[in-house]
Order: sequence, then C-alpha cells, then structure tokens
Amino acid sequence: MQINVVKIGNSRGIRIPKKVLDQCHVEDALELTVQNDEIVLTPVHRRPREGWTEAFEVSAREYGEEPLDQEWLDAPLENEEEHEW
Repeated sequence: MQINVVKIGNSRGIRIPKKVLDQCHVEDALELTVQNDEIVLTPVHRRPREGWTEAFEVSAREYGEEPLDQEWLDAPLENEEEHEW
C-alpha cells in the first residue's frame, strides 16, 4: 500500500487507514524507531495503572498523604480483559 507524506507545520506526516490500525491493535500510541534506514511503527500497549506509583508519590510529597501500597497497585484487576481503557 502506498500512502502520501503530507506537510504538517514544519514537519511531515502520514495518515494510517483505520483498517490497518485495527488490524495491528493500535490504541492511541505508536513507538517509532529507525532500523536499517526504515521507519518501524510498533503499537504501544499500556498496562492498567501504569504511572500511578509515580503520581501517588508526587501527591504524597506535595500534599502530605500516605502513598498507596505497592501490592495493591500491582494486583490484577478482576475481568481485566473486559475493561476498555
């Protein structure tokens, strides 16, 4: 499939068809790397609660609150596969 590169401000961009995004299970982010002069896009799959530990630590420092128990943050969610994030 050939797609056009378009000007976006000082950058250039592409449009990826929805069918391709769905086929590759792309949610809202892609990791871009360059390998052997080729552009490689890889879907980013975030874990539930990713980044919460850092956010709670900042909150604890700024507002004097107790940080949450790490065991609770790492615990799997019930029916995790059924939730939409």
